[in-house]
Amino acid sequence: MIFTQETRAGFSWLVRVGLLLVGLLGAALPGKTQAREAFRADRMDTVLYGVAYYPEYMPYERLDQDVQLMQKAGITVVRIGEFSWGLWEPEDGKFEFAWMDRVVDKLRAAGIRIIIGTPTASIPAWLYREHPEIVVTRLGGQYLYYGYRQNTDLSNPTYRFYCERVSRKILEHYKNNPAIIGYQIDNETSSAGAANHDVQVGFADYLKSRFKTTDTLNKIWGLNYWGQRLNDWSELPPRDGIINPGWKLEWERYSQWMTTDFLAWQATIVNEYKRPDQFVMHDFAGPPRPEVNEPEVVKSLDIAAANPYHGTQDQFDGEASSYVGDYVRSLKRTNYLITETNAEAIGWDSKEQFPPYDGQLRLDVYTHAASGANMVEYWHWHSIHYGQETYWKGVLGHDLTPGRAYAEVSRTAHELQRIGPEIADIQRKNQVAILYSNDSYYGIEFMKFSDRVSYRTILRQMYSALYRANVGVDFVLPENTNLSAYKVILVPPLYIASDAVLTRLVDYVKGGGNLVLAFKSGFCNEYSTVRWEMAPGTLREAAGLHYQEFSSLLRPLALKDDPFQAGADNRVSEWAEMLIPDTAKPLAYYDHPFFGKYPAVTRNSFGRGTLTYEGTVLSDKLQQSVLLDVLKQAGLTGPDQGLPVPVRVKHGSNRSGKTLHYYLNYSNDTQSFSYTYRSGMDLLSQAVVVQGQEIKLKPWDAAIVEEK
Repeated sequence: MIFTQETRAGFSWLVRVGLLLVGLLGAALPGKTQAREAFRADRMDTVLYGVAYYPEYMPYERLDQDVQLMQKAGITVVRIGEFSWGLWEPEDGKFEFAWMDRVVDKLRAAGIRIIIGTPTASIPAWLYREHPEIVVTRLGGQYLYYGYRQNTDLSNPTYRFYCERVSRKILEHYKNNPAIIGYQIDNETSSAGAANHDVQVGFADYLKSRFKTTDTLNKIWGLNYWGQRLNDWSELPPRDGIINPGWKLEWERYSQWMTTDFLAWQATIVNEYKRPDQFVMHDFAGPPRPEVNEPEVVKSLDIAAANPYHGTQDQFDGEASSYVGDYVRSLKRTNYLITETNAEAIGWDSKEQFPPYDGQLRLDVYTHAASGANMVEYWHWHSIHYGQETYWKGVLGHDLTPGRAYAEVSRTAHELQRIGPEIADIQRKNQVAILYSNDSYYGIEFMKFSDRVSYRTILRQMYSALYRANVGVDFVLPENTNLSAYKVILVPPLYIASDAVLTRLVDYVKGGGNLVLAFKSGFCNEYSTVRWEMAPGTLREAAGLHYQEFSSLLRPLALKDDPFQAGADNRVSEWAEMLIPDTAKPLAYYDHPFFGKYPAVTRNSFGRGTLTYEGTVLSDKLQQSVLLDVLKQAGLTGPDQGLPVPVRVKHGSNRSGKTLHYYLNYSNDTQSFSYTYRSGMDLLSQAVVVQGQEIKLKPWDAAIVEEK
């Protein structure tokens, strides 16, 4: 980073801070005699930086060399053991630990902390041979066979017996090792679409428990339609072939529950062995992931973790990393871990090998830290020479020799050794949230309105608009009851929601909140049954409108008079609700001989708040304009929205209560802007920054200003 007015004042202050950080880091080394406090996700001593390490994958013996290279680079944490069941237990009931003991001992001696994973996501060959029935059979009869990972029926009691046995053996063996700071349960778990016989039986039991009688199902699912009425639980058919939306939705909920139950069960086992200062975590695969109920899973975890992968080179803009980070932070309202992300190029083949540009690895680390990550790990230390993930490359290339990626990791690691304690446990205080609904995702998937646009595309469009505008965002869920902490809440198509959820949104607006509501919201109740009230049902008074008709759009339509100055992007598409305002003020009309009498976007004042309604699919630029207008009305815009297009800024406070401003340049060009906050110190360059000073960020560079 370059400052036009470079200042080196305050040197003695920096020396004192440096000595303090050295003391903190020294006290944190594994094996040191120190009081061990109970683990808290927001009380970690520094930002950990490391890799997943699989010495068992190496083509030749090089443990000593790898550990020396890690130590030299400044790696502080390593994750091991998660896919190695066949090594932990090479034969049924025969357990071996010596191969991993030497790894643990070497890492501990080097002062590197360790996370051990239970190996249950990848079964050994002998277990498949003895019990092939534990592998997933999906709807339609597809059998996953051996060779995949995450291919087992999580409900199968035989599978669980062997999972429990191997996990307990590992935990018993390593429970007292001071280098081990935590345990990962399984890996990127989902039900994998399991529809095995025991799953079908479990689903039937779930329905009996949830709905009590078949008559209840007949009513909420409308099973008189096509004469599908059930008169007794014995008549319940298998899920295969069912097309009723409510039935399918309940199946997805049960599939989610299978994952939640499996991980909660594993967490209970780990909790019998772990020390108070250790944590239990699970690594979610690119959340939010509809087939996993992450908010329920995290209730069994000490800390949430995620594995976000992202575009690189000219496709790297920090959004994918930030999207996952904001969601995972919101799950437990606290800091989290990144357990996997890009090191070099990735792919299950070599068609799209795009290694990051210089600076992008480092910039991604600070992207995660700014969102609340207390750890960043790469998958993985070394590139693999065989198997499906040959081209999912690690910090070391296939020649296993330090190169460009290793050098950048080393630079970043040594920076984190210096500033990690200052940026750990960052707390974000956002005033904007997005309401996320798994049920609405599935409801719309079962009854699509477009092959190009979906629940997730609208969700990401709304998030992208906020991200590009440098507006911090949290995620909330339909069941969240405390919405008043946010000045603005965005709601992608809330197709499925209970009356209670809709009432909470109405009360939020009445109490002074500003709600942005997408089309199709409130259309169905929690069972995917269409409401028979005038649309949008419970939301009508707050929205100040109603409608009876809607139409698919064969081609995009313009908005009359280009009300948001979108130019070539002044267009909507896919879907149009024929909105009739009651008290709402139209903000835009369709430019069309028929649809032109209906507003496309409206705003209604209700109580002390406002509800902005989008009755159609907006272009990205229109969405950005609508949301910025809402933010301006709520008093949430300022200098951050005037930064250069490639520059992102994130704000938070560290555990000392000092405000941090992360400036991140996602471009190949130097970017200049005026610093508008209170004077402070850039932790990376150690230069003093004063209000009004021009900052220049080099390509793919960052500044972290800590206010004094």
